[in-house]
Amino acid sequence: MTDMVFGAQEAPEEEPILPQWWRTVDRWTLSAVAILFLIGLLLGFAASPPLAERNDLAPFHYVIRQAFFGVLGMMAMVITSMMSPRSLRRWSTLGFAGAFIAILLLPVLGTDFGKGAVRWYSLGFASVQPSEFLKPVFVVFSAWLMSGAMVRGGPPGKTLSCAVAVIVVGCLALQPDFGQASLIVAAWGLMYFVAGAPMLLMIGLAGAVVAAGTYAYENSEHFARRIDGYLNPTIDPTTQIGYATAAIREGGILGVGIGEGQVKERLPDAHTDFIIAVAAEEYGLLLVWIIIGLFLFVTLRALFRLSRERDPFIRLAGTGLAALFGMQAIINMGVAVRLLPAKGMTLPFVSYGGSSVVAAGITLGMLLALTRRRPQEDLGDLVGLSRDRNV
Repeated sequence: MTDMVFGAQEAPEEEPILPQWWRTVDRWTLSAVAILFLIGLLLGFAASPPLAERNDLAPFHYVIRQAFFGVLGMMAMVITSMMSPRSLRRWSTLGFAGAFIAILLLPVLGTDFGKGAVRWYSLGFASVQPSEFLKPVFVVFSAWLMSGAMVRGGPPGKTLSCAVAVIVVGCLALQPDFGQASLIVAAWGLMYFVAGAPMLLMIGLAGAVVAAGTYAYENSEHFARRIDGYLNPTIDPTTQIGYATAAIREGGILGVGIGEGQVKERLPDAHTDFIIAVAAEEYGLLLVWIIIGLFLFVTLRALFRLSRERDPFIRLAGTGLAALFGMQAIINMGVAVRLLPAKGMTLPFVSYGGSSVVAAGITLGMLLALTRRRPQEDLGDLVGLSRDRNV
Protein backbone atom coordinates (compact mmCIF):
# COMPACT_ATOMS: atom_id res chain seq x y z
CA MET A 1 0.00 0.00 0.00
CA THR A 2 2.83 2.37 0.84
CA ASP A 3 4.35 1.81 -2.59
CA MET A 4 0.99 2.54 -4.24
CA VAL A 5 0.70 5.86 -2.41
CA PHE A 6 4.27 7.13 -2.43
CA GLY A 7 5.76 5.10 -5.24
CA ALA A 8 8.43 2.43 -5.02
CA GLN A 9 11.82 3.66 -3.88
CA GLU A 10 14.49 3.08 -6.49
CA ALA A 11 17.72 1.41 -5.45
CA PRO A 12 20.63 3.85 -5.51
CA GLU A 13 22.71 3.54 -8.62
CA GLU A 14 26.26 2.31 -8.07
CA GLU A 15 28.87 4.87 -9.06
CA PRO A 16 30.84 3.86 -12.20
CA ILE A 17 34.34 2.64 -11.46
CA LEU A 18 36.27 5.40 -13.28
CA PRO A 19 34.54 8.36 -11.57
CA GLN A 20 34.80 6.56 -8.24
CA TRP A 21 38.51 5.88 -8.80
CA TRP A 22 39.22 9.48 -9.82
CA ARG A 23 37.34 10.82 -6.82
CA THR A 24 39.16 8.63 -4.27
CA VAL A 25 42.68 8.18 -5.67
CA ASP A 26 45.58 10.40 -4.60
CA ARG A 27 45.93 12.61 -7.67
CA TRP A 28 48.97 14.43 -6.25
CA THR A 29 50.90 11.16 -6.15
CA LEU A 30 49.74 10.33 -9.67
CA SER A 31 51.10 13.67 -10.87
CA ALA A 32 54.43 13.20 -9.09
CA VAL A 33 54.90 9.76 -10.66
CA ALA A 34 54.06 11.13 -14.12
CA ILE A 35 56.70 13.86 -13.66
CA LEU A 36 59.29 11.25 -12.65
CA PHE A 37 58.49 9.25 -15.79
CA LEU A 38 58.85 12.33 -17.99
CA ILE A 39 62.18 13.18 -16.33
CA GLY A 40 63.30 9.62 -17.06
CA LEU A 41 62.48 10.07 -20.75
CA LEU A 42 64.34 13.39 -20.80
CA LEU A 43 67.43 11.79 -19.28
CA GLY A 44 67.06 8.84 -21.65
CA PHE A 45 67.53 11.18 -24.61
CA ALA A 46 70.84 12.23 -23.05
CA ALA A 47 72.14 8.91 -21.69
CA SER A 48 71.15 6.22 -24.17
CA PRO A 49 72.29 7.37 -27.68
CA PRO A 50 75.99 6.61 -26.99
CA LEU A 51 75.08 3.08 -25.91
CA ALA A 52 72.86 2.63 -28.96
CA GLU A 53 75.73 3.74 -31.18
CA ARG A 54 78.11 1.25 -29.58
CA ASN A 55 75.54 -1.52 -30.17
CA ASP A 56 74.90 -0.45 -33.82
CA LEU A 57 71.30 0.52 -33.09
CA ALA A 58 69.19 3.54 -33.96
CA PRO A 59 70.14 6.59 -31.83
CA PHE A 60 66.89 6.60 -29.84
CA HIS A 61 66.37 2.85 -29.72
CA TYR A 62 66.50 2.70 -25.93
CA VAL A 63 64.39 5.83 -25.53
CA ILE A 64 61.62 4.30 -27.61
CA ARG A 65 61.77 1.10 -25.58
CA GLN A 66 61.77 3.09 -22.35
CA ALA A 67 58.69 5.01 -23.50
CA PHE A 68 56.94 1.74 -24.45
CA PHE A 69 57.64 0.03 -21.13
CA GLY A 70 56.92 3.24 -19.28
CA VAL A 71 53.44 3.42 -20.80
CA LEU A 72 52.93 -0.24 -19.82
CA GLY A 73 54.04 0.61 -16.30
CA MET A 74 51.70 3.59 -16.04
CA MET A 75 48.81 1.48 -17.34
CA ALA A 76 49.65 -1.24 -14.80
CA MET A 77 49.69 1.42 -12.08
CA VAL A 78 46.24 2.77 -13.00
CA ILE A 79 44.65 -0.68 -13.35
CA THR A 80 46.15 -1.94 -10.09
CA SER A 81 45.10 1.21 -8.23
CA MET A 82 41.46 0.42 -9.05
CA MET A 83 41.54 -2.81 -7.01
CA SER A 84 39.94 -3.17 -3.62
CA PRO A 85 42.19 -4.23 -0.72
CA ARG A 86 40.60 -7.69 -0.74
CA SER A 87 41.23 -8.18 -4.47
CA LEU A 88 44.74 -6.85 -4.06
CA ARG A 89 45.42 -9.36 -1.30
CA ARG A 90 44.14 -12.29 -3.37
CA TRP A 91 45.98 -11.39 -6.57
CA SER A 92 49.18 -10.68 -4.65
CA THR A 93 49.06 -14.13 -3.07
CA LEU A 94 48.82 -15.71 -6.52
CA GLY A 95 51.48 -13.34 -7.86
CA PHE A 96 53.84 -14.21 -5.02
CA ALA A 97 53.49 -17.92 -5.76
CA GLY A 98 54.21 -17.33 -9.46
CA ALA A 99 57.16 -14.99 -8.87
CA PHE A 100 58.69 -17.31 -6.28
CA ILE A 101 58.48 -20.29 -8.66
CA ALA A 102 60.13 -18.11 -11.33
CA ILE A 103 62.97 -17.34 -8.88
CA LEU A 104 63.44 -21.04 -8.16
CA LEU A 105 63.65 -21.88 -11.87
CA LEU A 106 66.27 -19.23 -12.65
CA PRO A 107 69.29 -21.57 -12.25
CA VAL A 108 67.75 -23.88 -14.87
CA LEU A 109 66.07 -21.51 -17.35
CA GLY A 110 67.61 -18.12 -16.56
CA THR A 111 70.56 -16.22 -17.98
CA ASP A 112 73.15 -13.78 -16.66
CA PHE A 113 73.74 -11.75 -19.86
CA GLY A 114 77.46 -11.92 -19.05
CA LYS A 115 77.07 -10.08 -15.72
CA GLY A 116 77.90 -13.05 -13.48
CA ALA A 117 74.50 -13.28 -11.76
CA VAL A 118 71.60 -15.36 -13.11
CA ARG A 119 68.70 -12.95 -12.58
CA TRP A 120 66.86 -12.78 -15.91
CA TYR A 121 64.73 -14.78 -18.31
CA SER A 122 65.50 -14.01 -21.93
CA LEU A 123 62.42 -13.73 -24.15
CA GLY A 124 64.35 -12.83 -27.30
CA PHE A 125 62.75 -9.41 -27.80
CA ALA A 126 63.05 -8.51 -24.10
CA SER A 127 64.17 -9.87 -20.73
CA VAL A 128 62.30 -10.32 -17.46
CA GLN A 129 63.80 -10.01 -13.98
CA PRO A 130 61.38 -11.87 -11.67
CA SER A 131 62.84 -10.38 -8.47
CA GLU A 132 61.45 -6.98 -9.49
CA PHE A 133 57.92 -8.40 -9.49
CA LEU A 134 58.52 -10.50 -6.39
CA LYS A 135 59.10 -7.47 -4.14
CA PRO A 136 55.62 -5.85 -4.14
CA VAL A 137 53.66 -9.10 -4.00
CA PHE A 138 55.90 -10.38 -1.20
CA VAL A 139 55.17 -7.22 0.81
CA VAL A 140 51.40 -7.58 0.40
CA PHE A 141 51.53 -11.31 1.13
CA SER A 142 53.59 -10.71 4.29
CA ALA A 143 51.20 -7.96 5.39
CA TRP A 144 48.32 -10.43 5.05
CA LEU A 145 50.15 -12.95 7.24
CA MET A 146 51.04 -10.35 9.86
CA SER A 147 47.54 -8.90 9.99
CA GLY A 148 46.15 -12.41 10.40
CA ALA A 149 48.13 -12.72 13.63
CA MET A 150 46.22 -9.70 15.00
CA VAL A 151 42.91 -11.57 14.82
CA ARG A 152 41.92 -13.26 18.07
CA GLY A 153 42.67 -16.94 17.63
CA GLY A 154 44.35 -16.30 14.29
CA PRO A 155 47.37 -18.10 12.84
CA PRO A 156 50.99 -17.31 13.85
CA GLY A 157 51.27 -14.91 10.93
CA LYS A 158 54.36 -13.05 12.12
CA THR A 159 56.33 -16.26 12.47
CA LEU A 160 55.13 -17.48 9.07
CA SER A 161 56.06 -14.19 7.41
CA CYS A 162 59.52 -14.37 9.00
CA ALA A 163 60.02 -17.88 7.61
CA VAL A 164 58.88 -16.78 4.14
CA ALA A 165 61.21 -13.75 4.27
CA VAL A 166 64.21 -15.92 5.18
CA ILE A 167 63.50 -18.32 2.30
CA VAL A 168 63.01 -15.50 -0.24
CA VAL A 169 66.14 -13.62 0.87
CA GLY A 170 68.16 -16.83 0.77
CA CYS A 171 67.06 -17.54 -2.80
CA LEU A 172 67.97 -14.01 -3.91
CA ALA A 173 71.36 -14.16 -2.18
CA LEU A 174 72.21 -17.35 -4.08
CA GLN A 175 71.80 -15.64 -7.49
CA PRO A 176 73.63 -13.54 -6.12
CA ASP A 177 71.39 -10.46 -5.82
CA PHE A 178 72.29 -8.88 -2.50
CA GLY A 179 70.73 -5.55 -3.46
CA GLN A 180 67.20 -6.91 -3.86
CA ALA A 181 67.69 -9.18 -0.84
CA SER A 182 68.68 -6.25 1.38
CA LEU A 183 65.74 -4.19 0.10
CA ILE A 184 63.29 -6.96 0.96
CA VAL A 185 64.86 -7.39 4.42
CA ALA A 186 64.56 -3.66 5.11
CA ALA A 187 60.93 -3.44 3.95
CA TRP A 188 59.92 -6.57 5.87
CA GLY A 189 61.74 -5.37 9.00
CA LEU A 190 59.89 -2.04 8.90
CA MET A 191 56.55 -3.83 8.50
CA TYR A 192 57.40 -6.14 11.38
CA PHE A 193 58.25 -3.14 13.54
CA VAL A 194 54.96 -1.42 12.67
CA ALA A 195 53.12 -4.67 13.46
CA GLY A 196 54.37 -4.42 17.03
CA ALA A 197 57.49 -6.60 17.18
CA PRO A 198 59.29 -6.59 20.56
CA MET A 199 62.43 -4.46 20.61
CA LEU A 200 64.62 -7.38 21.75
CA LEU A 201 63.43 -9.39 18.77
CA MET A 202 64.25 -6.52 16.40
CA ILE A 203 67.76 -6.31 17.91
CA GLY A 204 68.14 -10.05 17.42
CA LEU A 205 67.06 -9.78 13.78
CA ALA A 206 69.54 -6.94 13.24
CA GLY A 207 72.27 -9.15 14.69
CA ALA A 208 71.24 -11.97 12.34
CA VAL A 209 71.50 -9.60 9.35
CA VAL A 210 75.02 -8.56 10.46
CA ALA A 211 76.01 -12.21 10.87
CA ALA A 212 74.65 -13.06 7.41
CA GLY A 213 76.53 -10.11 5.90
CA THR A 214 79.76 -11.24 7.57
CA TYR A 215 79.28 -14.75 6.23
CA ALA A 216 78.61 -13.42 2.73
CA TYR A 217 81.72 -11.23 2.90
CA GLU A 218 83.89 -14.20 3.86
CA ASN A 219 82.43 -16.64 1.32
CA SER A 220 81.40 -14.53 -1.69
CA GLU A 221 84.10 -12.94 -3.81
CA HIS A 222 81.46 -10.83 -5.58
CA PHE A 223 80.14 -9.42 -2.28
CA ALA A 224 83.60 -8.93 -0.75
CA ARG A 225 84.87 -7.07 -3.82
CA ARG A 226 82.05 -4.54 -3.61
CA ILE A 227 82.45 -4.02 0.13
CA ASP A 228 86.24 -3.60 -0.20
CA GLY A 229 85.77 -1.08 -2.98
CA TYR A 230 83.31 0.87 -0.85
CA LEU A 231 85.59 0.89 2.21
CA ASN A 232 88.66 1.90 0.20
CA PRO A 233 89.37 5.56 1.08
CA THR A 234 90.55 6.30 -2.46
CA ILE A 235 88.38 6.14 -5.58
CA ASP A 236 89.77 4.69 -8.79
CA PRO A 237 88.81 7.32 -11.39
CA THR A 238 88.50 4.63 -14.08
CA THR A 239 85.74 2.70 -12.26
CA GLN A 240 82.00 3.28 -12.58
CA ILE A 241 81.88 4.95 -9.17
CA GLY A 242 84.86 7.11 -10.12
CA TYR A 243 83.22 8.31 -13.35
CA ALA A 244 79.89 8.91 -11.57
CA THR A 245 81.33 10.95 -8.71
CA ALA A 246 83.43 13.00 -11.15
CA ALA A 247 80.33 13.72 -13.26
CA ILE A 248 78.35 14.87 -10.22
CA ARG A 249 81.21 17.12 -9.16
CA GLU A 250 81.56 18.61 -12.65
CA GLY A 251 77.84 19.35 -12.95
CA GLY A 252 77.71 21.80 -10.06
CA ILE A 253 74.43 23.58 -9.41
CA LEU A 254 73.21 24.18 -12.98
CA GLY A 255 75.10 21.51 -14.95
CA VAL A 256 77.46 21.66 -17.91
CA GLY A 257 74.63 21.92 -20.43
CA ILE A 258 72.28 19.66 -22.33
CA GLY A 259 74.24 17.13 -24.37
CA GLU A 260 77.60 18.31 -23.04
CA GLY A 261 78.07 15.59 -20.41
CA GLN A 262 80.79 12.95 -20.74
CA VAL A 263 79.76 10.30 -18.22
CA LYS A 264 77.27 8.76 -20.67
CA GLU A 265 80.21 8.06 -23.02
CA ARG A 266 82.19 6.24 -20.33
CA LEU A 267 79.64 4.27 -18.33
CA PRO A 268 77.87 1.24 -19.86
CA ASP A 269 75.13 1.57 -17.21
CA ALA A 270 74.67 5.34 -17.44
CA HIS A 271 71.06 4.90 -18.56
CA THR A 272 70.21 2.47 -15.73
CA ASP A 273 72.14 2.28 -12.45
CA PHE A 274 73.87 5.66 -12.80
CA ILE A 275 71.17 7.78 -14.41
CA ILE A 276 71.40 10.25 -11.53
CA ALA A 277 75.02 10.99 -12.53
CA VAL A 278 73.79 11.97 -16.00
CA ALA A 279 71.18 14.24 -14.45
CA ALA A 280 73.73 15.88 -12.15
CA GLU A 281 76.33 16.44 -14.87
CA GLU A 282 74.10 17.87 -17.60
CA TYR A 283 71.35 19.55 -15.56
CA GLY A 284 73.10 20.11 -12.24
CA LEU A 285 72.07 19.60 -8.66
CA LEU A 286 68.89 21.57 -9.32
CA LEU A 287 67.34 18.66 -11.23
CA VAL A 288 68.73 16.17 -8.70
CA TRP A 289 66.99 18.08 -5.90
CA ILE A 290 63.74 18.00 -7.87
CA ILE A 291 64.04 14.22 -8.31
CA ILE A 292 64.81 13.70 -4.63
CA GLY A 293 61.90 15.96 -3.69
CA LEU A 294 59.49 13.95 -5.85
CA PHE A 295 60.54 10.64 -4.27
CA LEU A 296 60.26 12.15 -0.79
CA PHE A 297 56.85 13.59 -1.61
CA VAL A 298 55.42 10.28 -2.85
CA THR A 299 56.83 8.27 0.06
CA LEU A 300 55.95 10.67 2.88
CA ARG A 301 52.51 11.47 1.48
CA ALA A 302 51.67 7.76 1.35
CA LEU A 303 52.86 7.24 4.94
CA PHE A 304 50.81 10.24 6.07
CA ARG A 305 47.64 8.88 4.47
CA LEU A 306 48.34 5.43 5.92
CA SER A 307 48.73 6.91 9.42
CA ARG A 308 44.97 7.57 9.40
CA GLU A 309 44.15 4.03 8.26
CA ARG A 310 42.70 1.67 10.88
CA ASP A 311 42.74 -1.57 8.92
CA PRO A 312 45.92 -3.44 9.98
CA PHE A 313 46.42 -5.11 6.60
CA ILE A 314 46.16 -1.85 4.67
CA ARG A 315 48.47 -0.07 7.09
CA LEU A 316 51.15 -2.80 7.00
CA ALA A 317 51.02 -3.43 3.25
CA GLY A 318 51.06 0.29 2.44
CA THR A 319 54.00 0.90 4.76
CA GLY A 320 55.99 -1.88 3.13
CA LEU A 321 55.23 -0.67 -0.40
CA ALA A 322 56.14 2.92 0.45
CA ALA A 323 59.37 1.66 2.01
CA LEU A 324 60.21 -0.34 -1.13
CA PHE A 325 59.72 2.70 -3.34
CA GLY A 326 61.60 5.16 -1.16
CA MET A 327 64.48 2.89 -0.16
CA GLN A 328 65.15 1.77 -3.73
CA ALA A 329 65.56 5.42 -4.70
CA ILE A 330 67.86 6.01 -1.71
CA ILE A 331 70.00 2.99 -2.61
CA ASN A 332 70.33 3.97 -6.28
CA MET A 333 71.32 7.57 -5.54
CA GLY A 334 73.42 6.58 -2.53
CA VAL A 335 75.53 4.28 -4.70
CA ALA A 336 76.12 7.02 -7.26
CA VAL A 337 77.56 9.38 -4.62
CA ARG A 338 79.40 6.52 -2.81
CA LEU A 339 77.34 6.66 0.35
CA LEU A 340 76.47 2.97 -0.17
CA PRO A 341 78.25 -0.03 -1.75
CA ALA A 342 77.49 -0.70 -5.41
CA LYS A 343 74.31 -2.79 -5.72
CA GLY A 344 73.13 -2.55 -9.33
CA MET A 345 69.66 -1.14 -8.61
CA THR A 346 67.58 1.09 -10.86
CA LEU A 347 65.90 4.39 -9.99
CA PRO A 348 62.11 3.77 -10.19
CA PHE A 349 60.42 5.34 -13.24
CA VAL A 350 63.63 7.22 -14.14
CA SER A 351 66.14 4.51 -15.08
CA TYR A 352 65.85 2.44 -18.25
CA GLY A 353 64.56 -1.10 -17.74
CA GLY A 354 61.41 -2.95 -18.78
CA SER A 355 61.00 -5.12 -15.68
CA SER A 356 61.94 -2.24 -13.41
CA VAL A 357 59.46 0.31 -14.70
CA VAL A 358 56.55 -2.15 -15.02
CA ALA A 359 57.20 -3.50 -11.52
CA ALA A 360 57.44 0.07 -10.20
CA GLY A 361 54.06 0.78 -11.80
CA ILE A 362 52.54 -2.24 -10.06
CA THR A 363 54.11 -1.20 -6.75
CA LEU A 364 52.75 2.35 -6.96
CA GLY A 365 49.39 1.04 -8.19
CA MET A 366 49.12 -1.15 -5.09
CA LEU A 367 50.10 1.79 -2.89
CA LEU A 368 47.51 4.03 -4.56
CA ALA A 369 44.85 1.33 -4.14
CA LEU A 370 45.59 1.13 -0.41
CA THR A 371 45.69 4.90 0.13
CA ARG A 372 42.46 5.72 -1.69
CA ARG A 373 39.91 7.57 0.42
CA ARG A 374 37.47 5.16 2.01
CA PRO A 375 35.11 5.31 5.01
CA GLN A 376 36.94 4.45 8.24
CA GLU A 377 35.16 2.18 10.68
CA ASP A 378 35.02 3.08 14.35
CA LEU A 379 37.84 1.48 16.27
CA GLY A 380 35.46 -0.54 18.39
CA ASP A 381 33.66 -1.87 15.35
CA LEU A 382 36.95 -2.75 13.71
CA VAL A 383 38.08 -4.79 16.70
CA GLY A 384 34.78 -6.62 16.74
CA LEU A 385 34.81 -7.34 13.05
CA SER A 386 38.45 -8.50 13.08
CA ARG A 387 37.43 -11.60 15.04
CA ASP A 388 35.50 -12.90 12.09
CA ARG A 389 37.50 -11.30 9.26
CA ASN A 390 37.34 -13.32 6.09
CA VAL A 391 40.90 -13.37 4.74
